[in-house]
Amino acid sequence: MAQDFDLTETAVRLWIGQAETDAGERDGLTSTEREELASLRRENRRLREDVDILKRATAFFAKETRCGAPVHRGGEARRSQRQARL
Repeated sequence: MAQDFDLTETAVRLWIGQAETDAGERDGLTSTEREELASLRRENRRLREDVDILKRATAFFAKETRCGAPVHRGGEARRSQRQARL
């Protein structure tokens, strides 16, 4: 059969093994489980990248704050108004 379709014997063996696994005749991850695992790994990688970006941003803004850069604080206008009344 492999020769008829110009396939290697190894490829055919792998397909047969995966078909047996999907049918529950053999231990291992089914095709659906493999797809889910690949999807979860991609999502995990993306989330790790997101966390890394947030860590860098936090470090950047913390450094800017320590260097005396102006930081907006929501209550400054109210404080100025209170001080003007006093």
